Amino acid sequence: MIALAIVAVVVIYAIVIYNGLVRARQMKEEAWSGIDVQLKRRADLIPNLIETVKGYAAHEKETLEKVVELRNRAQALPAGDVAGRAQAEGMLSQALGRLFALAEAYPDLKANQNFAELQATLETIEGEIQMSRRYYNGAARDLNVKVESFPSNLVAGVFKFVKAPYFEIDNPADRAVPSVKF
Repeated sequence: MIALAIVAVVVIYAIVIYNGLVRARQMKEEAWSGIDVQLKRRADLIPNLIETVKGYAAHEKETLEKVVELRNRAQALPAGDVAGRAQAEGMLSQALGRLFALAEAYPDLKANQNFAELQATLETIEGEIQMSRRYYNGAARDLNVKVESFPSNLVAGVFKFVKAPYFEIDNPADRAVPSVKF
């Protein structure tokens, strides 16, 4: 009877651990979805921004093409490639910074209502991306702690739970403030 009770407690404990791992994995997936939505919003806004800037800064074609190229590269990455997406989005953020710095050289563009609205929307989205990234990284941390901690690591190993990558910038140059020279 005591042996049966011990086995029952161990099985119930394993079920509780498994459910906790599933919950942590789902939180990580939901958090990644939040990042993906914000990145999609930003990607959808970029063509409108490029068209607005084109009319004022036609000879800045290289900067405009770079933003479009980086946007397309980020969009082409598979949804689950967190590290690749983080790197591509970091480069895109830097290119967008250069694009907005161009506005300083074009007073008519800077005064354009459509450009100002697009810039404000993009700034809002960038803030949302930051919040989503923090939420995702917290969910990834919680999952990683469960996957690596004893005794949940035993259950995680049996059911093939793996650590989640963080959404972070690997390249220190991507963290730098973009420099724009005229």
